[in-house]
Formats: sequence, structure tokens, C-alpha cells
Amino acid sequence: MSLDSIKQALLASYEAHGGINHFDGTNLPSEESVNRLASDLMHVLFPGFFEQSPVTRRSVGTLVERRLGEIAARMTTEIEKCLRFARDPQPGTRARELAMETLGRLPEVRQIIQTDITAAFHGDPAARSIEEIILAYPCVLVISLQRLAHVMYQLGVPLLPRMLTEYAHERTGADIHPGAQIGPHFFIDHCTGVVIGETARIGAHVKMYQGVTLGAKSFELDADGNPVKGVKRHPDVEEHVTIYAHATILGGDVRIGAHSIVAGNVWLVGQSVPPHSIAYNKGEGLVIRPRRKKESAVVTAADLKDGADWVI
Repeated sequence: MSLDSIKQALLASYEAHGGINHFDGTNLPSEESVNRLASDLMHVLFPGFFEQSPVTRRSVGTLVERRLGEIAARMTTEIEKCLRFARDPQPGTRARELAMETLGRLPEVRQIIQTDITAAFHGDPAARSIEEIILAYPCVLVISLQRLAHVMYQLGVPLLPRMLTEYAHERTGADIHPGAQIGPHFFIDHCTGVVIGETARIGAHVKMYQGVTLGAKSFELDADGNPVKGVKRHPDVEEHVTIYAHATILGGDVRIGAHSIVAGNVWLVGQSVPPHSIAYNKGEGLVIRPRRKKESAVVTAADLKDGADWVI
């Protein structure tokens, strides 16, 4: 087969099956540009941590001013592409407004992110310093970008919020939808394999481990057999909850009550956990019982007295 015949076959495939970036139409956001935007946002959130040269108090103002200018221009460009794709009647004007409104929330978001870093430091005995957490803990990247993407999601920016969280997903292995509502002091230990769906709501002081899923148990279908959009599909997790490794919690009507513990490998489908409870596997069954007074958020198998060996 010649190269020309391969080219003709590819052109025919583009026309027949799609998957092309809008020939003769609106160009979609650039993955490379959005990835650069994500990286630049992390530099602004944590000035000096990701620079090759040291940052001084005298130079930080100039550095932040330059970064903000670059971010504002790049963000405006990519938001405008998103709005044109969504057929917004005033994409240029709206893009600038949305970019500036998002950037205006940076101090507020940064304040919340500091609580996440504190939660990581106090939640992991292996952590030696705040600096180590910012530089080396994947949860900082994924949670920080999700919080910024959530601002854009709330403002109604199409496409771009999901692209920002996907950058973090590729880097960390944790997939948190920008629509998820997450309270302060949030920590994901080890991070890899965590999935949190669009309509999940998470309270303050929640800690979870690798492989946890807050997902949907099934999809409602419309008359044409397509998934119904905009319905509550993912669980709610109240404050001061710990969810151990590889627990799977499915369903929009599921609630994990405050001050509860969900053990590793637990499978909860359409079943809630009351406040101040422990859910764990025993044999082939699931046990959900009240926490005892002596049981903290980290419970040993001996504490449970039920032979449940699940603490990581």
C-alpha cells in the first residue's frame, strides 16, 4: 500500500467517523496550551517552589505580575475557544470576563488549598515538612487544580475545567471531576486510582486513601436511550470521615455520615453509613456498626475485635 492510498483512506475516515478538530469551523482548546496553563497556575499558587532560580521578597511581586499576565492571556484565549464551541453570542468579551473572574478567586482558593496541605502534613506520619508535601505529594497538584477548575465549572466555562483536571489525572492517576464539591482540609494519601464523580459532595476534614471511588451505580436513560444529564449520581461524604484504600461507594442517594470510617475494599451500593459508624467487611458480609468511644479515625483490627484486617 502506498502512502498516497493511506492518506486517502485517512481522509475518508475523517469524513465518515469524525474525531477531527472542526475543519472549517471553531478550533478547540489546545491541550499543550492548557497543560502550560495548569503548570503556570501551580507556579502562582506556590511561588518559588517550582522555579529554577530562588525567589526573594523583592522579586516575588515582579514574578507574580509576569505570570499573571501570561496566565490571563492564555486563559482568555482558551476560554474564548470553548465559548465559540458552545456558540456563545459574545465569546471575546465573555472570555476576558470569565478569565478575570477566575483569577480574582485565586487568593480565596489558595487559602483553602493551604488547609489541604495542613491536612496532609497532619494526616501522614511520613511527612517531614510542608515543603516536602508541596513538592512531592501528588494530592497537592490534583486537589489544587480541581479547586481552580471547580471555579470555572461554577462560572459555566465549557471544556476547559475538565481539561485542567485531566492534566492532573495524567500526572497523578487521580481523577476528580471539576463539578465535585470539596470542603477544606481534604487529604488523599498516595492518591493513585482515586475517582470522584461530578455530583459528589465532600465535607471538611475528609481523608481518603488510594483507589477510592465515589461513583454512580447506574445511569438513568431518556426515551432515546441516552444518559440523563444533570441528576445527582454520586455520594455525599460528610465531615471528619476516613475512607480506606479501594473502597467503592456508588449512588447519588448514598451518604457517609460525619465522623465515620469506611474500611478498605468495602463495596457500598445504594447504602448509607450513619454518623459515628464503621463499615467493614467480615467474611463475605458487610458490617456497619457504631464506633466505640476508644476508636479513633485510625482503628486497628484488635480494636474492632471482629478480625477485620483492613488498616493501611
